[in-house]
Amino acid sequence: MANNIEVLEEHEGNVLVLTPVGRVDSSNAPLFERMIKDRIDDGETHIVVDFTKLSFISSSGMRVLLIGAKSIRSNQGKLILCSMRDSIREIFSISGFDTIIPVVKDRVAAVDA
Repeated sequence: MANNIEVLEEHEGNVLVLTPVGRVDSSNAPLFERMIKDRIDDGETHIVVDFTKLSFISSSGMRVLLIGAKSIRSNQGKLILCSMRDSIREIFSISGFDTIIPVVKDRVAAVDA
């Protein structure tokens, strides 16, 4: 059974900012994936995922972001990640995900991008 995931949503201009809270792992990644897919299907073309409130992301969660980035790119949009804690940033760097999905320092930079 999938655990719920809390994701804060807000718009800054034409940019949708999603802020997952707590953990994204195999138990709730499908819900997070559905949320991102639904937003893209609704016409969102600029999405920022703010990691400020995220304490952990598993490979399942990283896969969700990769799928979202590819999907939004096919709609001439952009998915950007920001405000990662060092431990999460290191995982993205070692895995090479930061070369596939843009990762910026903070939300201001992400929204501006």
